[in-house]
Amino acid sequence: MLKFDNAPKKATNLSLNSKVLEAARAMGMNVSQTVDELLAGEVRRRYWQRWNEDNKDAIDEYNARIAREGLPLARFRSF
Repeated sequence: MLKFDNAPKKATNLSLNSKVLEAARAMGMNVSQTVDELLAGEVRRRYWQRWNEDNKDAIDEYNARIAREGLPLARFRSF
């Protein structure tokens, strides 16, 4: 699992739309924090998207096996 909590900050240069940046500052937004949170969310999304693509064959095989054989402990279910 991806964890980004408590990681040190690193200075970086970004090129942002100047009007968007002006508006964000006028609204009192913390641009660094906002970009950090949005970037972390996008990194998580792309990580899991890639994980699903990389593991597609195994997931498909597992689902096919369950469809063929049923759940391993299904006979013990009370619902």
